[in-house]
Amino acid sequence: YRLLYWLVLIGITTIDKYILKSYLGTLASFFFILMFIFIIQTVWVFIDEFAGKGLNILVLFKFLIFYSPKLIPLVLPLTILLSSIMTFGGFAENQELSALKSAGISLSRAMRPLIVVNFFASFLVFYITNTVIPLAEYKTFNLRKNLSKVQPALAITEGMFNDIGEINIKVEKKYGENDRFLEDIIIHENSANQVNRVVIKSKKGELKNNDFQDGIQLILFDGYRYEEVYSKKKTNKSYPHNRVYFEKYTMNIDLSSFNNVDLNEARYTNTFKMQNVNELNSSIDSLTTKYLNEIKGYSNTVYLRTGAKSISNFKNKNKSVVFVGGYDYLKNFSQRQKEMILVTARNNINMQLKNFSNQKNVFFIREKVINLHRIWRDDKFVTAFSAFIFFIIGAPIGALIKKGGLGLPTVTALIIFLTYHFTGTFLKNSAEDGSLNPLIGAWTMTIIITILAMLIFVRANNDKPLINISNLRLRVFIKK
Repeated sequence: YRLLYWLVLIGITTIDKYILKSYLGTLASFFFILMFIFIIQTVWVFIDEFAGKGLNILVLFKFLIFYSPKLIPLVLPLTILLSSIMTFGGFAENQELSALKSAGISLSRAMRPLIVVNFFASFLVFYITNTVIPLAEYKTFNLRKNLSKVQPALAITEGMFNDIGEINIKVEKKYGENDRFLEDIIIHENSANQVNRVVIKSKKGELKNNDFQDGIQLILFDGYRYEEVYSKKKTNKSYPHNRVYFEKYTMNIDLSSFNNVDLNEARYTNTFKMQNVNELNSSIDSLTTKYLNEIKGYSNTVYLRTGAKSISNFKNKNKSVVFVGGYDYLKNFSQRQKEMILVTARNNINMQLKNFSNQKNVFFIREKVINLHRIWRDDKFVTAFSAFIFFIIGAPIGALIKKGGLGLPTVTALIIFLTYHFTGTFLKNSAEDGSLNPLIGAWTMTIIITILAMLIFVRANNDKPLINISNLRLRVFIKK
């Protein structure tokens, strides 16, 4: 009702009602069709994770409900672009635009009611990205975490350690039905005093849940069991240990508390995708301050390691310190002492270089986390604005190509959207590792598509083709 009220204020006419009816009908139908397609694609992506785990269909339906809002910023701009091209392409193909222009109604005037509609649609997209999607991410993330506790095979992630019951397990590969077969297994058993004294390694393993009530059996093949023997005597020597080879080793893992999982439990609340704009701004400020303090602290540490502070102290005592060169310094020592000094210096330099390399990786991760927060924040505004600008570019293109239906308009819309989406994704990925400024990575493609939309709109509103073929041929003829 509010939308109709605003449309009445701007002077809605019978022509405007006809344009609105044609556009909104196409928009609604394509929105539900594309949402259905993307939901099916989501099911296909997560089918390996959930299929065969004995999960209730209501749980899977709940997961899709939580995941669906994250598809809207991708589906709605594409729907707006496709609907605007098809609507105005159909008007042009049926000579309805020509009739409007002969009656003194320009393309910009015909677009006016739809500009208001898509203006409100862009605000709707921003509300979804800023409010609904963080909540959906919160629900989805916690549901997936809780689902991973229901089935041990689902809880075991390849290539990393996972806590299951009283053990910590790492596998390199899972395969077979329900991922029951494992390869390259490392297990750490937790003792009563929470000290890891038992390590088990095996080449292959198998998960079985039929032979052990309230738990699961893990059968290991071809491996070793290492156990450190505890001793109360404090010695400088290492503790004795046992090493046993086995061809087959069966472990009974108690899952009585492991499977007692509340799927509605929400414990994880700190990922950047769960935050709105204000929370992201706060996180960016705190992370940046912490990052700069960490750089400052590390620079002070390196400064102390170099010994430059000692030289500065000498200078403060009015003692001159002059570096006379390595050879002049070493000539005062014997050959053996020279070798020892050079070896020590080389080892020190190698250690510092290794330390620099490790610290560089740490700083890279810190900067990447900050960049992800900044990109995610700017992307909320970019997505909302793209929903509006895709209409501005879609309607003139539809008027220029003069084709309705599902043929050329669909191909044109997909080419524009896929170019925008994949190029924008590439720029955002480049901004994550610091190759580009996050602001540039987030907004570059939107700025380009906006300029392109303005140029196309001006030409279409002035009844000029997108590319003047006759002038181009004339110029080529004159040059020849």
